[in-house]
Amino acid sequence: MKRRTFLAGSAATVLAASALPRRAVAQVKTRLVFALSSYPPSIRPWQNTGTAAATVKLAIYRGLLGYDPKGELRGELAESWKRENDRTWIFTLKNGIKFQDGEPVNAEAVKYSFDQMLGEKSTAYLKGQYAALVDKLEPVNARTMRFVLKEPSATFGYLLASVHSPIVSPKSSEANAVGAGPYRLGDVERGTRLDLEAFDGFHRKGRPKTKSLRFVAYADENLRVAALRAGDVDIIEYVPWQSMESIEKNPKLALDAVDGPFMYLVFNTQQGPFTNAKLRQAVAYAIRRDDIVKAAFFGRGSVLGGLPIPKGSPFYDTELANYWKTDPARVKSLLAEAGMPNGFKAALLSTAQYGMHKDTAEVVQQSLAAVGVQVELQLPDWATRVALGNKGQYDFAVMGTVGDFNDPDSLTGFVGSGQTASYNRSFGYGNAKVDDLPREGPRRARSREAQTDLSPGRAARARRCRDGRARVALAGLRDAEEREGLQEHARVPHVLLGPDARGHRGRLAWPTSADACSSRPGSCGSSRRCSS
Repeated sequence: MKRRTFLAGSAATVLAASALPRRAVAQVKTRLVFALSSYPPSIRPWQNTGTAAATVKLAIYRGLLGYDPKGELRGELAESWKRENDRTWIFTLKNGIKFQDGEPVNAEAVKYSFDQMLGEKSTAYLKGQYAALVDKLEPVNARTMRFVLKEPSATFGYLLASVHSPIVSPKSSEANAVGAGPYRLGDVERGTRLDLEAFDGFHRKGRPKTKSLRFVAYADENLRVAALRAGDVDIIEYVPWQSMESIEKNPKLALDAVDGPFMYLVFNTQQGPFTNAKLRQAVAYAIRRDDIVKAAFFGRGSVLGGLPIPKGSPFYDTELANYWKTDPARVKSLLAEAGMPNGFKAALLSTAQYGMHKDTAEVVQQSLAAVGVQVELQLPDWATRVALGNKGQYDFAVMGTVGDFNDPDSLTGFVGSGQTASYNRSFGYGNAKVDDLPREGPRRARSREAQTDLSPGRAARARRCRDGRARVALAGLRDAEEREGLQEHARVPHVLLGPDARGHRGRLAWPTSADACSSRPGSCGSSRRCSS
């Protein structure tokens, strides 16, 4: 579920709140200039350092699976896949494809990549989820790879399709990884730009059509918009909310939007005031979420008072979706129970580089001041924000993201124990009872259909069957909170703020042309738009 907006301007191609310029005469561009909202802190294949980095990674790397234009799983490096039994998956690789260094894409390369992700010193973003799931990695022959899981999984394929699960050449290292994507890394001016050149050996015939990509960092959101309107760049990401209305009214621009991300708070649960769960709860009841939607998103969103599951999802539950409400009386009670009746002091980490992060932090600060909690704002650039978050050098922090895939199981990536420290998770959080809740659903509502593989054509049936399982697991969260006082753990390691599925976060723009494949995101041969 991603919220995108696309700009279409009259003379340039742009990826921003999805907007495109319209041209009377089509011009095929040999270079596409993409304005990023920040210079990627890292483009290492298995790390998660934000949307700007993921945008570049999608051009360089490919995994076993990806997504088609309808959002269904499709093969990338894998030609086909099947479930041998409840815990065994077999993948057949496409024939004759190579990495950008000329090495073959084979089963040994797949095993190598997963060995690196699962290694003792690995900092891979999905290490915890794979470690909990994968039992054995077995190359059968050059083109066949067998995964043996520790337990049945209906969402294993979605993990393999993640931008954080690419397969890289065994002759490369994580620090200098070589992928099998449509573009290879060329000249780099650190902190400013990255140039990518088309990879002639890309496995999708006729792709990429654009010969080169230039990613330029425009940290100032207003300058990004100005660069788009002036034709200095072809695509921008993160169109500022305050610019969206003028874009919508511009006859030369078209604005489109799709469902997506949410804002939330993460806590340091190893040191500082929020080791006390009562104080985390107090924060959740103190925040005025309506003010965040108004101030940070100019009304283009809605309050998120529970789990980030959109209304259109079969897993949506009205009661769970409206759990957290502003309640000053409850805040005072919780502060007293925590031994802080007169409030306390805390530092809130955010960033000034993104308007919605800065504005959200200011609303949180004001909301907590009203109940006696003094908050000091820390607003570094995005790269510093990521680094501090990964190291746990904060009391609590503002974050915005999406789930890795459109299924409640993706929430385990935020609250599961034993995961790699990440800026978008609460630092040091872990709770065995919460870990067990997602497993309780399958144990209580398992059916053979819920354990089906996600081969093409069967995913919809699997989703229908997971409905019962997911509702059991989500209800388990609520019941555990009420019966065992786990509210502060199951729901508050991340305080959900908004906007929900109607909020605009990842916003892109490009110009239309007769040769759309030469200039639009996705022309690089990706199964998703280059920013997804």
